[in-house]
Amino acid sequence: MDLYSGHINKLIDELAALPGIGGKSAQRLAFHIINMPKERVRRLSEAIVQARENVRYCKVCCTLTDKEECPVCSNPKRDHRTIMVVENSRDLAAYEKIGKFEGVYHVLHGAISPMLGIGPGDIRLKELMERLQGEVDEVIIATNSSLEGETTAMYISKLIKPTGVKVTRIASGVPVGGDLEYIDEVTLLRALEGRIEL
Repeated sequence: MDLYSGHINKLIDELAALPGIGGKSAQRLAFHIINMPKERVRRLSEAIVQARENVRYCKVCCTLTDKEECPVCSNPKRDHRTIMVVENSRDLAAYEKIGKFEGVYHVLHGAISPMLGIGPGDIRLKELMERLQGEVDEVIIATNSSLEGETTAMYISKLIKPTGVKVTRIASGVPVGGDLEYIDEVTLLRALEGRIEL
């Protein structure tokens, strides 16, 4: 039995379909949105539509941006000879938050996972290898410390080693099975500073 009218139920269902939003959170958000001033709801809906229509992948590092190049790649003060490889844009944001990494990034948009049917061709490895045709001194692999992240790190290491580019892996300090986006800044910094060559 539906407790609410069709429009309310539809809003709750759409919100509940978002990752990390359960039924109760969706209901709470739906009622919050319904009680917001109409202009604010309009701005929210326009922001969602505009983001969906205008956000694309950076042509250099593959992170999400609304320009051709993201702010990191277009910054001439960054060290473009040092590339940190991360699984997703949230991991990039986690490292940017500590403000100590002066290089640039490469976002894979996933990790190799044979169990889930995700192979090397399903993540942005081809684009990474193309970047290595330029002047690159070091690739820092900062994938998660999960089975998939470790598999991806080893695969990338084996791909890059023959090119002569130095390959390092972020150091321990990041708990096994932990996602980078949830780890505190001090731990992330220690992991970056204590990276080891593979």
